[in-house]
Amino acid sequence: MDTIKILLVDDEPGILSSLEKLLLREGYTVFTADTGERALEVIKSEDIDLILTDLRLPDFDGIELIKLVKKFGREPEIILMTAFGSVETAVNAMKMGAYDFITKPVKKAQLMKTISKALEKHSLVKENMRLKSMLRSESGTQKMTGTSDAFRKMVDLINSVAKSNATVLLQGESGTGKELASRAIHDASNRSDRPFVILNCGALPETIIESELFGYTKGAFTGADKDRMGKIRQADGGTLFLDEIGELKPSLQVKLLRVLQEGIVEPVGSDSGFRVNFRLICATHRDLKKMVAEGTFREDLFYRLNVICITVPPLRDRLDDIPLLCASFIKKFNAKNSKNIRGIDHDALEILLSWPWGGNVRELENIIERAVVLTRTDFITTSDLPPELTHEPAMKSSLSVPIGVPLEEIELKIIRETLKFTDGNKASAARLLGITTRTIYRKLSEEDETENGD
Repeated sequence: MDTIKILLVDDEPGILSSLEKLLLREGYTVFTADTGERALEVIKSEDIDLILTDLRLPDFDGIELIKLVKKFGREPEIILMTAFGSVETAVNAMKMGAYDFITKPVKKAQLMKTISKALEKHSLVKENMRLKSMLRSESGTQKMTGTSDAFRKMVDLINSVAKSNATVLLQGESGTGKELASRAIHDASNRSDRPFVILNCGALPETIIESELFGYTKGAFTGADKDRMGKIRQADGGTLFLDEIGELKPSLQVKLLRVLQEGIVEPVGSDSGFRVNFRLICATHRDLKKMVAEGTFREDLFYRLNVICITVPPLRDRLDDIPLLCASFIKKFNAKNSKNIRGIDHDALEILLSWPWGGNVRELENIIERAVVLTRTDFITTSDLPPELTHEPAMKSSLSVPIGVPLEEIELKIIRETLKFTDGNKASAARLLGITTRTIYRKLSEEDETENGD
């Protein structure tokens, strides 16, 4: 009870003093104010659980105080006191958000009972908010991990567009986290308390995708023994996420375009439709512009989908995020496998930082899961990583360089020769040379710039 904070607001010193003593004896932390302005100063600086305020104050009334508290985004319970009690005043106070209304002179038993009930409600509200926060932490930007410039740029764009109803197209390689990005948009939107529905357009045959997306009526085809709503209707009021939209066949592209234009979905086998209101987020690893040029993706649908385009960066463009991602995955798979791995050692981390990551974040997650399962120490080491990450090709023992060759040329020659022996694998070459992959890219880039300058 000593953590519960109550603010008393009254311009009569005697009443303020007696109520303060009473609540202090009950074990509450008590703040006092004799004007509305002073009450607001306390509310701004303290996380108040309950406000007990006189209806009439020198500068403004208690109902005005309720309005201002709500503007600050605070949610304390509010009990109004007045010597001028009336049903009309009580109703107005309750409409504005007051928990209850008591008349002066205040009776101790009534007051303590009212405060107890108000705090019980406040506790339930706070617990509900905490649980919601925990649920949200399992998705959205809170689950997406990173601090790199590429990651922050993406998150800023997600936060900018989330509150709108605009269609979003997420582009990026497989494994970059496009579904997580779509969940982040939904969770930060005004539709966050409504359904978030997913359909992977590349995972099912065309006929099944049609019935899954648009629904069907009983008897529409063999095996349709009852009506099925379909993903679009399931997402009504919420968000529909179509993954791998580039795999959608032309006939279904036409039907989807019609839904987006008219806001009506017609189930398979039905002559009538259902009005729907949903936000569409699509994702693809394909180049839709190129597909439009090739005639495999409808141009009119592309422009409907491409209202806002967000690129989810590949892991090789956000290498600075790898340590954070590793820590997050270790925590996740510790819990899943009842282990207590404390981290990853320097040598193993260096290998991960120099790997090209063709499978992006999904590949890294799989590698960390494997390592957590296999390791017998407190830290993941190089021996816990897959062989393909640690295997080095055979190298010839020496390289002849004439005397007088500039160091820069020697460096480039060694890099080029090492790349030959690693079949062009820059990650393996970097490990053999004891440098980072980024250094190899930089050196080769500098060479190209010099040649172009000449």
